Formats: sequence, structure tokens, C-alpha cells
Amino acid sequence: MKRWLLTFIAASSALGLSTWAADLPPALETPTNDYARVSADGKVAVATVNPYASQIAMEVVARGGNALDAAIAATFALGVVDGHNSGIGGGCFILVRLADGRVLAIDGREMAPAAATRDMFVVDGKADPELSRTGALAVGIPGSVMALDKLRQLGAQLRWRDLILPSAELADKGFVVSHALAERLVATAPNLAKFPASAAIYLDDKQQPWATGSELRQADLADTYRALAKQGPGYFYQGDFARKTERWMEQNGGLITRKDFSNYQIKMRRPVVSEFAGYTLYGFPPPSSGGTHVAQILNILEAFGLEKTTSSERYHLIAEAMKFAFADRAHWLGDADFTRVPKGLTDKNYARSIAQKITLEKTTADISYGNPEVDIQHLMNKHTTHIAAADLQGNWVAITSTVNTSFGSKVVIPGTGVVLNNQMDDFSAQVGAANAFGLVGSDANAIAAKKRPLSSMSPTLVFKGEQPVMTLGAAGGPTIISQVVQTLLYRLQYDMPLAEAMAQPRIHQQWNPNLLFVEAAMPAPIQQSLQQKGHQLKVWPRMGASQAIELKDGKLIPVAEPRVIEQNSGR
Repeated sequence: MKRWLLTFIAASSALGLSTWAADLPPALETPTNDYARVSADGKVAVATVNPYASQIAMEVVARGGNALDAAIAATFALGVVDGHNSGIGGGCFILVRLADGRVLAIDGREMAPAAATRDMFVVDGKADPELSRTGALAVGIPGSVMALDKLRQLGAQLRWRDLILPSAELADKGFVVSHALAERLVATAPNLAKFPASAAIYLDDKQQPWATGSELRQADLADTYRALAKQGPGYFYQGDFARKTERWMEQNGGLITRKDFSNYQIKMRRPVVSEFAGYTLYGFPPPSSGGTHVAQILNILEAFGLEKTTSSERYHLIAEAMKFAFADRAHWLGDADFTRVPKGLTDKNYARSIAQKITLEKTTADISYGNPEVDIQHLMNKHTTHIAAADLQGNWVAITSTVNTSFGSKVVIPGTGVVLNNQMDDFSAQVGAANAFGLVGSDANAIAAKKRPLSSMSPTLVFKGEQPVMTLGAAGGPTIISQVVQTLLYRLQYDMPLAEAMAQPRIHQQWNPNLLFVEAAMPAPIQQSLQQKGHQLKVWPRMGASQAIELKDGKLIPVAEPRVIEQNSGR
């Protein structure tokens, strides 16, 4: 880390939040090892996908904030420096264990506008994917702002404005474009160029994407953050932001109105609770598929004597369990306020019935959904972001936040700096039609007014007895589920250190397409063995981005995704 940054961190801890950002250089050089942080007294930890966000979280902690404050502040910061993945124009799921022992699931998922219809993306009898991915019709009503405010009300120590203003200052002063952000800008530049307000931020005066090392400043986003800090969520849902969005939608063929914003509500859900390897897992319920299918996959694997399997057999079993789970996901899962999701999906007896169909010798043919009483580039890119935070008072937070695919709908509402999501693509535009991640669905996930689309986001809390011992989650579309499963499997079943568990070569199998994605780091003999069992392999450089914190021997240990750190270092 640069010496000036160490000096800055030490000095700024003594400053008020209203002044600390004034000491920033014009644009911070990106630290290389500050993705996972523990406070100086060891009482609060945070792990994010970006060192700026983790740094701001620790500044908030230095002012008396707890894990809730840290997580909220980091989420707003990620909306500045990681806006291609998340931001206030999108949604989030928050799983929190409060110091008083309550475990709550806050659903801040985007919602379809009141004028949305079942076939709104069907043209001449066929779903048009461009309509659900780019532009006005792709946008759902954002929920992140209201969800974060709810989390603050549950036990944060600082004021709403104190959690936002540091990120406003960061947006104003600017930051250095990372290698990962530069790559995403190149990939999405043609679509960003379609919207003047988006191009004005993310493309230079020659309409070229900002390169690695460039300085990116976002004055409009800074102003939006300051207005939000001063006026509260009302600014976003009933005030000027809602009015500007309605005006732009009227001019560009969109459906969203100011009334849609004012009608948005978060939902308090009941977590999915399961048992694995002597631990209790809390996952997020529908409209997330994450909690359900993380539990289902682990239940299937638990039916096998995993400790007796070889590495190739273990990967084979994980892949087969994933296939069955994702087949069930395609048929059964949707917003539980609109469709009945069978509770039996997480039942261990149902898992054992699936395990009986799996052999160690070869892949299972003709898998379909059970009866439990893609675009590859999109699939493997890191979309969404995850924030893990914990403190020794007993607050444990897992937030997965998203605008869906890179830069969401590619729309920035003029004058706001806010990227709007394209979460409408996560509905089933038509039965059997794949979304941007290659996922298909049924009428359970059909578009309907005020409905929330299905998600793979999997914020997870792990307990040993009555005590929380881990918070984790991931980014990466449907690979979120497979990442969380593999981290839990290696850490809880195989007792690997958390960092080692997260560094293991990852796989992903989502039933459709029927491919087994494997990371290039997987040893060649294991790849060959999997092919011999009938798996059709697709080798991918690196997969996903997980964040986690565990409590071990009384100490908080945060771990950030090594793949992201490696990528941003240019390796």
C-alpha cells in the first residue's frame, strides 16, 4: 500500500465524516490489499469487492458505527466505484442477525411497474431479449434505498446522512478506474452510447470507454447522494428523483411512473433455515432462489459419504446436485407473493430421493424438475456485488446488491448520475425463453404488475448452536449459488481455512445449458476424469466473487475474493 494512504487512513480516523473526504487526493490510487478489513480494536470486520468501499466502511466504524453502519456505508460506496454491478438504481437482499438475536430477511428486490404485462417483451410471438435488457422497459422499481434505510433503523448507530456523505465526496473527487471496470466499460460501450447521460459519465469526449488508470468523477451522482442524505428515502421514492425518472420514462417509451415509486415497499421475509455438517444455515427465501437451492444442493451432497470421495468424484457429485436443483428452480421458483413455492424443496427426504438417482460413475441423463410436495459471457461475468460485515456485539450482515447485468439497463436518468437496473430480464419473458444468464423459467416467474423477479442472490448466515460464526455471499449471476455451496462445503464439511475454501477451483452446472463450467485452475487430470463421466466441460478463467467473514477463536476474520484482487492487479 502507498505510504501516503497509510498516513491518510490513520489521520482521517480522527476527523468528522463531514470533513474527512476533504483530505483525499484528487483521485485515490487503488489500494491492493484492503478489500477485507478489521477495525483497529478488532471488534468490527468488513469484506467487499472494492477497497474504496471497505475503507469507507472502516471510517464509519471509527466514528462509532457497528457492522450495520459499515455494511450500509460500503453499499453506498460500491454504488460509486462499482456502479456496473450495483447501486441505488437497483435492488438488494439483506440477511441480518441483530445483536438481540433476531434473524431478519429484508427484501429490497426490484418490482415490476403497475403497467407491466405478461407478454410485454413478446414481439411477433417471440420474446425479444433486447427489450428486457436495454432501455426503458427493462427497468424495475429500485428497492435498495428503502432496504438500506430499514437496516439502519434496526440497529445502526449513526445518522443516515453520515452513512452516505463519504460516498458523495468520493463520487465528487473521483477514483482510479480498475482493470475490471475498464474491461466492463469496453464490453458495454456500444449500449452506453445509446443514452446521452450514460455516455457523458462512462465514455470520454471521443465516445471511447475510460481506460484502466483513468480518473472517473461523477458530479451528478454526488449531488443525488447529498440530496438523499439530506431528505431521506422520500427524495428517492416521492421526490425529485421519482419525478425525473417519470419524465424520462414518458419521453422514452417506459412504463414507470412516480406512483410506482411511491407505492414501492420492502418485504420482511422469513429466512430459509437448514442444517448441514452440524451447522445451522440461514438463507434468503423467494423471490431469491439462493436460500432454497443452496440448502437443496447441500442436502443432496450430505446423502453421500463425501469424506471418502476423490476430488473428481466430489466435483462430479456437486455438478449432479446442481443440475437437479437448477431444474427445480426453472419450474418451481418465483415471487412467493404470486406463486406457491414448495417447501419440500429443502426437505432432506426429498434430497435423498434425488441422491438415489445419482451415481459416481457417470452423469445422470434426462434430468427434469422433481415433485417435492445462455449467453456464456453474461453467465460468467461478475454481476451484482456482495458485502459482508460483522461485529463482536453480535451483529452479522450479508447484503447482496445488484443492477443485474453490466450497468443494468444502460440508462442513467439525466441529472442524477444513477444507473437504472434491467431486472425485468430476470422474469420469464416467455416460458422456455432464456434470460441473459441462460436461465429459463415457467409461469411461476412470469411477468406481472408489482411482482418481483426471481433471483440467484444468496446472502447466507451460518450458526453453530445459537451463535453466528459466518456471514457470506457472492456475485456472479447464477454462479452465486454454486459459489456459496462450494465455500460452505469446503469450510464446514472439510474444515478448510476460509481463505483456502474460497480459493478452491470452482465449478458451475445450471441444467440449461447442459455444460459443466470449470475454472482453468482445476488440475487437468480432474477435468479429464469429469469428461470421462460424461460431463461436457467449458473451461473459464475465473468464476465469480465471494465475500465472507468468520468468527474463529474469538476473532473476526474477513476474507475477500482472491480472484478479484488478482484481476485488479492485472494478473
